[in-house]
Amino acid sequence: MTTLAHPGETLSADGLLPSAAPLALIDADGRLTPEAAGELTLPAPGVLRELHRRMVLGRRFDTQATALTRQGRLAVYPSSRGQDACQVGAVLPLRDSDWLFPTYRDSVAVVTRGVPAEDVLALLRGDWHCGYDPYRYRVAPQCTPLATNTLHAVGLAHAARLQAKDQVALVMLGDGATSEGDTHEALNFAGVWKAPVVFLVQNNGYAISVPLAKQTAAPTLAAKGIGYGIPSLLIDGNDAAAVYSAVRVAVDRASAGGGPTLIEAVTYRIEAHTNADDATRYRSSDEVSTWLERDPIARLTAYLSARGLLDDAAAGRLAAEAERLADGVRERMNAESTVDPAELFEHVYAHPTAALERQRAALLAELQEQEPAS
Repeated sequence: MTTLAHPGETLSADGLLPSAAPLALIDADGRLTPEAAGELTLPAPGVLRELHRRMVLGRRFDTQATALTRQGRLAVYPSSRGQDACQVGAVLPLRDSDWLFPTYRDSVAVVTRGVPAEDVLALLRGDWHCGYDPYRYRVAPQCTPLATNTLHAVGLAHAARLQAKDQVALVMLGDGATSEGDTHEALNFAGVWKAPVVFLVQNNGYAISVPLAKQTAAPTLAAKGIGYGIPSLLIDGNDAAAVYSAVRVAVDRASAGGGPTLIEAVTYRIEAHTNADDATRYRSSDEVSTWLERDPIARLTAYLSARGLLDDAAAGRLAAEAERLADGVRERMNAESTVDPAELFEHVYAHPTAALERQRAALLAELQEQEPAS
């Protein structure tokens, strides 16, 4: 029987399907795993040390931000503890010209990209629209609505391709976001346009309280890539070396004109969804304990220590560096900020609309009426 195909259409699934099990380079005990040889490459020792350093710093930042939330200094903070390897391993392979499109849980990734910690937390404090200049750092505003950043990433990547710019967009999303229509549209357009974009799905098991099994019947989220003609990888998201290698491969491929890549990183959210969530209502302490034993930092620490790449003195210096980072964040976030309500209306449009001007005038008039008489 003859198979009919439209001009330019590719029907073969070769090269699109991910592996059956998550690929890893370093296992939970800190030992090399040769199973991924040929698909992933172990990063150089210097890169591994930097991955470890950034994860330690990121973990301390995350812990400090959680404490600030409990103290009322932040309105909310979604912790990424347990997802440290994804937060750091996905960002370090990016080049200066590339863009990061993070979600609300990716504060550590944004800090790793170079945005000052206090600027990252400004949005969660309610101080400013975004907290940092996206163009300066090539980091889009952290996205709270699920999956809207996927379309933004594809749009930027497609525009870069049309303008002949060597620019790749990395978009981070959770397993819950894959159930949104925006993700389908983004993957579909990226596949058709061959857009230079990397989709990193941090599959932490839950969309708030909804487990993955109630979201999809697919064997893995990575397997969905075949439906869009996008090569996919299934990796161990707690292995920083594997995350780094997978994203580096995807970025190099996109830069060379090979189009998008879908990466599913299997990981786990140790803390609650946010400080407003009670995780004990939908998962057991035994489940959390199991994942605590797969801690990404402990894994890489064991590997580096066994090979003489990390000793007690270096670990002590790194711990001191992490404390200095936390001290700085705490000091700056504990300082009272002066908020101008009129700033709500700035940077909404390049040229404010008449409706926006009326709203601004109404708010300022109301605030003036509330001022005590002199």
